[in-house]
Amino acid sequence: MRLEYINKLIGEEVLAKSILSTDGKVLLKAGVKLNSSYIRKLKELGVFYLYVEDHRLEDIDGEDTRLSELKQYAMKSVSGIVKNIHGCNKKSLKESLGVVEDLVQYVVDVGDVSKNLFEIRTHDNYTYAHSLDTCIMSTFLGISSGLKEKELKELGVGAILHDIGKTKISPKIINKKGPLSDEEYSEMKKHPEYGIDILKKFMSIPNSVLSAVSQHHERVDGTGYPHNLEKNQISKYAKIICVCDVYDAVSSDRSYRRKFSPGDSYEFILGGSGRMFDEKVVMDFRRTFAVYPLGCCVKLSNGVEGYVIKQNRNFPDKPVIRVLYDKNTKKPISFYEVNLTEILDVVIEDVV
Repeated sequence: MRLEYINKLIGEEVLAKSILSTDGKVLLKAGVKLNSSYIRKLKELGVFYLYVEDHRLEDIDGEDTRLSELKQYAMKSVSGIVKNIHGCNKKSLKESLGVVEDLVQYVVDVGDVSKNLFEIRTHDNYTYAHSLDTCIMSTFLGISSGLKEKELKELGVGAILHDIGKTKISPKIINKKGPLSDEEYSEMKKHPEYGIDILKKFMSIPNSVLSAVSQHHERVDGTGYPHNLEKNQISKYAKIICVCDVYDAVSSDRSYRRKFSPGDSYEFILGGSGRMFDEKVVMDFRRTFAVYPLGCCVKLSNGVEGYVIKQNRNFPDKPVIRVLYDKNTKKPISFYEVNLTEILDVVIEDVV
């Protein structure tokens, strides 16, 4: 499969990964043949890119049925938690978080971070997809950090609930298209504390999860909020969720700004080491995640364009590229592969 910008689709392509709604229902199922009507509707929903099948890239994993099922349940659960948190009882919350723990367990068992595990965003499901992807990323980063299974489940729950306090903030502020005023930003900065106020009424939520929710916007240099904590005053879960939360946020298109490029998103995290983010967590991040997702098309410094088909461990910006077209005529050729760890004078210039 390949990752394709929606504006490049002409119809006739086959969807390779399902697209979920806010409440975890399948809006469009993998295997559906796209047409102009589907493409128009997806654009209206705010979808900027999606995965489509390509026989020349069939060795790139498509839909993982079990993972898709768990993500569907998790999306539905987190949607239910967010919508009903103020009237939610302990039993229903425990059941919903059990689904999250099942997802974390699957990530632990699969253990393959090179797979395309993240969710396609629409305007409507952004909040839930962001929480879900932050949870998945945090779990992988927690594995790299050496956390035990029980800790990973607590971390996953903290990550899925990290923005629950935003349910107490006016939708006018949450959905504003443009910069927040000082007053609005001051209110937005209260969402970690609002989250604690909401979750404290549930005795089943461990203190470690409460700390993660409270501290996920703290920065190791003391410039974060709400309490200007620094270094070891910040919990290990919060340090991990902080990195994943920021990376996922800057990597995503929003109504008020375009997303960072993959390289810029990655460099933003690395550049914040020791200032915004814990140095060890950033080192683990660098060892865990690659810059360019499988299936995306990149342009090399020699003018050649190709698709990422494999990641090279410890070389996050130097994947293996499969070239499908002649760089001058753009006509299909007998494809060949370029391993960027073996060619030192060629680098990725852009995602196309």
